[in-house]
Parts: sequence; structure tokens; C-alpha cells
Amino acid sequence: MERHVIFNYFEEISKIPRGSKNEKAIREYLVKFAEDRGLEVYTDETYNVLIKKPAAEEYEDSGTIILQGHIDMVCEKNKETKHDFEKDGIELIYDGEFLKANGTTLGADNGIAVAYALAILDNDKLKHPALEIFLTADEETGMSGAENFDYNQLEGKTLINMDSEEEGEILVSCAGGVRKDYTVKIGEIENKYKNSFKIEVGGLKGGHSGADIHLDRGNANKILLELLNVLDQNIEFSISDIQGGSKDNAIPREAEVVIATDENNIQEIIKNEIVYYKEEFEGIIVSVEKNDRSNKVLDQDSLKKVVSIGNGIFDGVYTMSESIKGLVESSNNLGIMRRDGDNIYFSNLTRSSSDEKMQEIKEMDMKIVEKYKVEIDFNSEYPAWEYKKDSKIREVFKNVYKDMYGKEPLVKAIHAGLECGIFAGKMKDVDMVSFGPDMFDVHTPDEKLDIKSAVRMYECLINVLENVK
Repeated sequence: MERHVIFNYFEEISKIPRGSKNEKAIREYLVKFAEDRGLEVYTDETYNVLIKKPAAEEYEDSGTIILQGHIDMVCEKNKETKHDFEKDGIELIYDGEFLKANGTTLGADNGIAVAYALAILDNDKLKHPALEIFLTADEETGMSGAENFDYNQLEGKTLINMDSEEEGEILVSCAGGVRKDYTVKIGEIENKYKNSFKIEVGGLKGGHSGADIHLDRGNANKILLELLNVLDQNIEFSISDIQGGSKDNAIPREAEVVIATDENNIQEIIKNEIVYYKEEFEGIIVSVEKNDRSNKVLDQDSLKKVVSIGNGIFDGVYTMSESIKGLVESSNNLGIMRRDGDNIYFSNLTRSSSDEKMQEIKEMDMKIVEKYKVEIDFNSEYPAWEYKKDSKIREVFKNVYKDMYGKEPLVKAIHAGLECGIFAGKMKDVDMVSFGPDMFDVHTPDEKLDIKSAVRMYECLINVLENVK
């Protein structure tokens, strides 16, 4: 397949580090791109970028279309991969059918939207209404870009979000969400134990904490905490360090803890327990190795508090939708746990398309807070995007897709957070859809983009713009 122009732009932005909250360089690239082409550009302190392109001839009276995506990406890598997301670009691999990265996340979520936008901005032969290319920052860790943008800068009332991951689907509704951070204050004592072991959980598939939460891929943090609970019931021990996961919105694939004990048979206790996990989760690896002895460990009150809280935080699917078959209604993902000085932190992300279920999960959290006297912060809360009965842009997309590919696209809701929820609250009467090409295993180092699908959905977008009049 001859190289399509969108991959030239994707390669360019992949050279630029653009993890969440590290978007200054990609913002500067986009601003220069617009200025070099004489296009109007607006940016703000949050690093959002808005580029405006005038309507093509004969489309001057067709209104304004907003094309929207986000410039940041989730930064995950395999444990053995040497990569600094703060300064290194993504090493791309074209593998015939797919575009992948070398041991890291690819960033097609949502770099493909940026590539689409740049290709459209750089082509003056296309037929389209006036365009507003709205590229937001920090979508992956709180949607602060969308939340803090000055919406008076936008003229359009029709928005096409390019942050979907399945070809042939038009998204018309999404879940809301809230991030929650527990702070558990701990006390230390001198390490009186003879032996030290590191227990590691790995080999899990991980995935997107919304789109993949129902696939039962296993949460490394929860599995490790369950193993600690088993140890607590059988032997005397303590811990000196614990960590697992790095993103609230990614199902953690790896977790580890360093424990101290007088026992020598830790391997046997763990071996008996992991039989169940090996049956449940393909590829899981649980290792127990001797470790350097630490001078300090948690006191017993702190140990029991950490184990109890970690096991008490709900993880997984909470409810399924009663109105849409197969759709997760609400869920929780324990994405991060880590020790930092005198505190151990747990961070989780709740998603729900029901305000009632969202509140129920919050109440569960508060029971833990009240019982163990720990701190909790609720942050980065965003609303759900509700289905709109009448939508012109949805009908245009459906008709164009059917004409091009001979089949009806699937109109659906998803259990994931899209910025569309924020846009619906900020922009009165906005008409929205979300679409995108086939991507797999996003938010993991196995992320891959279907090359031909990316081209097909770009061409579909071009035809949609031509048919919006």
C-alpha cells in the first residue's frame, strides 16, 4: 500500500515527546505549522491549540465544523524498554498491516486525530465548510485542557471528535468519570525480621480502564494486594516498599512489593495461591525472590491498614446498562499504588453513565475513608455525554459511510471518557459525533493502529466534510 500522507504527519508528531502535562513542544510545533501557512491560530496557558481554516469555494454559507482531538498520549512502556518519555520520540514500526511502537505506547490515541487535522489543514484542494481544528491538552489525565478552554473562541455548533477506536462505529454517548486519590499515612519501625523478599506480579495484558474493564484481564495491583492479604492470614511480616501501575486510566499490568519476615517458605505459600490466578489470567507471572534487607518496615497497624484499604477499594465492573445490551454502566479501576516517604497512595478512576451509580461508588469510597481515617481527594470530574435524538452530523456520517463501504455503521455509546461530555456542558446545543480507525490495546505497549483502517476513516472524514452543506 502506497504511503498515505497522514503517516507523514504522524511520523512528525511522533518525534515530539507529548505525554500528558508535557505538551509544550507539540503545542509549539502546531502553532508554527499554522503560522507557516498563514492560518489563524489561538493557544492558551493549558496548551490547547485552535487553528481556523476558511471555507472552500461554494462552502462559505455552510456554517463551521469543529474537528477535535487531543495532543497528549498515555506513556506506558515495557519494564525492559529503555525510553525517556520526557525527551525521546516514539520509535515507530510498520508491521505490514499495523503501525506499532518499539516497547512503548504508540500514541495513535490520539495522535491519529492530529495527523488527520494536519493533512486537512495542509491541503487546499479539499472541499469543506469553514473549519476549526480544536486540539486539546491533558485529555488522558484529567481533561483539564477541555475544562479550561475559552469556548468563546469557537464559532462552530457542529463538532466531530476523532478520538474513537473502532472503524464502522459512530459514538453518540459516553460515560462521565472522576479520579480519586487516597493518602494513607504510615508509621515505621526498625526491621527485626531476618529475611526479605520481593514479590512481583506481571505478564498481564492490561488495557484501557473503560473500554477493556469488562474483559477480566486482571489488575496487577488487586492481585498483589490479595496475595498480601493471604500472607497476613498465615504469617507475620511487614513491608518496606510497594508500587504498581502508573496511570489511573490504564489497567495495571505490573506490581511489586518488598516484604520482611522470619519465614523461609514464602515461595510455597504464594505458589499455592497463584494456581487460581493462572487459570483466570493468561500469561500472568508471579515471582518471589530474595531481596536486600531494609532497615525500616511498616509498623503492624500501618501494614494492616494498607492491606485492608487496598483490598477494600472496589475494582472492575460495578453495573451493566439495563437499556443498552453489553454496555458497562459503571466501573472502577485501581490504577496506581505507590509508596512515597511517609505515605502510601492509591489512585482509582470511576466511570459511569449514571449519576446514581457514580454516587453509590463514591459512598463506598467514603466508608473506607471514615473507617480508616484516611484522606481522599476527588478530582478531574467530568460529565457524561447524553444521546441526542436529532443529529444532522450523525445522519451525514451514516449516509457517507454506507455509500462508501456498502454497510450501515454502528451507532453506539461507550463506557469510556470522551471530552464530548465536557463539550456538551460548555457548548449550548452542540451537535456531536465521535469516530476513528481501528486501534487495539491502547494505553499499553502493545498498542497498534490498523494502517488501512486509518486511511479509510480519513477518506470517510473528507467525504463527510464535502457533504455537510
